[in-house]
Amino acid sequence: MAKIEIYTKFFCPYCTRAKALLSSKGVQFEEFDITMGGPKRTEMLERANGRTTVPQVFIDGRHIGGSDDLAALDEAGGLDPLLAA
Repeated sequence: MAKIEIYTKFFCPYCTRAKALLSSKGVQFEEFDITMGGPKRTEMLERANGRTTVPQVFIDGRHIGGSDDLAALDEAGGLDPLLAA
């Protein structure tokens, strides 16, 4: 099963949407709450090429992007193959 990581903030509706989509696929993911900043926020900025918005989703180390990017990937049929890897 793919390793899924998602950087989120508290009360973020886009984060909730991305997590709901991933949960609907029956996959587990590791969530990093960066509401208060800290080293995980710095890590996210480095991994996401400076993107500061949340969520930022990674599947097997590959940067997928935010909630809209994840939904678009799913609509295009590209998410399930990544999750099955």
